[in-house]
Amino acid sequence: MAKTTKKETTDKKNESKTDTKRSWNLSKQQKFVLGCLLVLFSIALLVAFISFYINGQWQTDQSAVSHLDDRTEVVQNWLGKFGAYLADLIVYKGFGIASFIFVRLFFLTGLFLALEMSTKKLKSTWFWDLFAIIIVSILFGFFATSAPELGGIIGYELNLFLQDYIGKTGTLLTLLFGLIVYLIFKIKVSPEKIQSYFDSTKNELKSELNAIKTSPQPESAYNLEEFAIEEEDPELDNIHLKTEDTQFEINKEALKPTISNSSEIDLNPILKPVQMDINPVSTTPTVHHNEELVIEKPEEEDIIEENLASRLVADFGLFDPTLDLSNYKFPTIDLLKEYSTGGITINQEELEENKNRIVDTLRNYKIEIAQIKATVGPSVTLYEIVPEAGIRISKIKSLEDDIALSLSALGIRIIAPIPGKGTIGIEVPNKNPTMVSMKSVIGSAKFQEAEMELPIALGKTISNETFVVDLAKMPHLLMAGATGQGKSVGLNAVLTSLLYKKHPAEVKFVLVDPKKVELTLFNKIERHYLAKLPDTEDAIITDNAKVVNTLNSLCTEMDNRYSLLKDAMVRNIKEYNEKFKSRKLNPEAGHRFLPYIVLVVDEFADLIMTAGKEVEIPIARLAQLARAIGIHLIIATQRPSVNVITGLIKANFPARIAFRVTSKIDSRTILDTQGADQLIGRGDLLYTNGNDVVRVQCAFIDTPEVEKITDFIGSQKAYATAYLLPEFVGEETGINLDMDISERDTLFREAAEIIVNAQQGSASLLQRKLKLGYNRAGRLIDQLEAAGIVGPFEGSKARTVNILDLSSLDQFFNNEQN
Repeated sequence: MAKTTKKETTDKKNESKTDTKRSWNLSKQQKFVLGCLLVLFSIALLVAFISFYINGQWQTDQSAVSHLDDRTEVVQNWLGKFGAYLADLIVYKGFGIASFIFVRLFFLTGLFLALEMSTKKLKSTWFWDLFAIIIVSILFGFFATSAPELGGIIGYELNLFLQDYIGKTGTLLTLLFGLIVYLIFKIKVSPEKIQSYFDSTKNELKSELNAIKTSPQPESAYNLEEFAIEEEDPELDNIHLKTEDTQFEINKEALKPTISNSSEIDLNPILKPVQMDINPVSTTPTVHHNEELVIEKPEEEDIIEENLASRLVADFGLFDPTLDLSNYKFPTIDLLKEYSTGGITINQEELEENKNRIVDTLRNYKIEIAQIKATVGPSVTLYEIVPEAGIRISKIKSLEDDIALSLSALGIRIIAPIPGKGTIGIEVPNKNPTMVSMKSVIGSAKFQEAEMELPIALGKTISNETFVVDLAKMPHLLMAGATGQGKSVGLNAVLTSLLYKKHPAEVKFVLVDPKKVELTLFNKIERHYLAKLPDTEDAIITDNAKVVNTLNSLCTEMDNRYSLLKDAMVRNIKEYNEKFKSRKLNPEAGHRFLPYIVLVVDEFADLIMTAGKEVEIPIARLAQLARAIGIHLIIATQRPSVNVITGLIKANFPARIAFRVTSKIDSRTILDTQGADQLIGRGDLLYTNGNDVVRVQCAFIDTPEVEKITDFIGSQKAYATAYLLPEFVGEETGINLDMDISERDTLFREAAEIIVNAQQGSASLLQRKLKLGYNRAGRLIDQLEAAGIVGPFEGSKARTVNILDLSSLDQFFNNEQN
């Protein structure tokens, strides 16, 4: 009875498994439909992925992906919003360029289902293709850290995860191992196959050589071995050349052999030198006469200098661009505050304590130290250690957090190894950091004697040396860091350095300050150092809507300057100004002295949020082309994300400054390496210009000091106006007001109600209220002007609103319909 029960139970289980299996089986028609669906889906993925890279959709459509429910949102993807979403999900947030393997997977799966092929091979294909997707994604995440669209977020994060545990070398070896596994098990590459390939190639070469050796010689071929000349033979008058059947006699005096074949064979036998007494008849000795060689030196022609330019220089001297403000006095160092720090204080007890803790921590992990040295800086002390032979550097690098724990320090940064030295550096913050004053930096001999076009004194390095760089050589500077870490002080230090070194005729500033409070002190030097658009009241730009016009105006200035350089036949602004000072360029032909122009943007992320591409495109164009004609950019932002600091921006800003950030990803976004997350704040920064990373303590300059400097400069004689940039005619000033009512925007009436309610006609108001981009808001303003609801464009002033209330607006629309 018990056996029967167990059997029945087993049968019931088998029946349930059979029923489950049958429930998953598909009919032939269902398989065909599902297969066709997967094939079409793979084609759709291919179209979406290609569009993602060709149209640059990962930049243009990224903001639109989060607003797919908005039907007015326009995307560039060839597959529309669905394609933009798929590409963003699978490529950007997924596996990057490796996502194209998914196209192959879905296509093959659809074919297998539609054609009812065996799924055994399909399972192997899925396994190895998913394996390849992961390997390729991590590979691109490893090598293309500045291009997240190639490796995808998953590849980037997996790469970081591996590097955190096994380092860069371990990650590279792991990827190499994965590649070898794929080649052996998937491609079926084995050592035997490689050996057999080389053996077969070798055998083929041997057989070809044997065939050449054993092939019969043609009848017209000569046996060169039978061609012999005896050195001691007295009868050198004739040379005999033998073939197999015939003997030709060739006279010695003939230069070339005469043969019956149409082709010539040049046979030049090498004869050993014959002594004159052996055969005196055969040759005649050559007689050399010693003749004196007379060298006649030609007379040099007189060089006639350029008459007009040389006469002008002789009469008036070189052109002096500072002549208009010849009595201008540079600000004195006394205007800067002297902080009673007394220089760097070396705390011997603290140094000894930190040294012992570092040595003990390394010794706990069986790492012995051969030598250790300390270099005390203003805020950080560098401990240089030389490990014993056989110690791996990566092992010390991995102990960063352990050393920080033992020292109870805010942040430890390990440099392994220090560039140019055979040591490993451990940077430890000082318990009592020393403030670096702007006065000590400006007064240093390194800055005062700097032979640079645009010298900038940033602060002091870890070895207490003044750090001075040339903005003209950078040629553009990107500054980023978290809020309150010293970016605004750094900008003030940059501007102060230029004010102390350059005359108002030599440099001009274009200041963009969306915060409206950081750069307002420089208003006092408007007619000395600032540049602005014509018919604008304030030189410092605080309205984001005006930034676009200013940037486009700078692009126009750039094009005009390149035309001047072309006419002057020079390559850069330095050569052009030297030629102009030498009076070789005629001012009547439009030539003029060109000052350097420095564009400073205090908060770049805010501009990208409000104007987007309209700001990014002219800035990228200026960054690419403006170096040679003396326009340089300094951009600061507190949000170092990839949608703000894009690949296009990073490629054209090789010089970068990173203040303290909150994460390693932000540090990699700015510097392409980590380290900025380990800074201690309060002006502690990392500077790189595409090579080494230098740690600098930024010089501190307070608001009262800046105010004293600007008051000193503003009280002196100035130019009549600020430096005027070329006028830019935008969409609002060059529009065609004859617009058809049917072509109006769908939000026209809603925009009109907002404008009438606020009694303020501006595109920025529509941007905020309707959450629109700058282009669409500008078109709405144009349509409102064409309808007569708002007045014309009046420079920096807001447009006038011609309709006073909503009831008048309703009457206006009723009249239009009638």
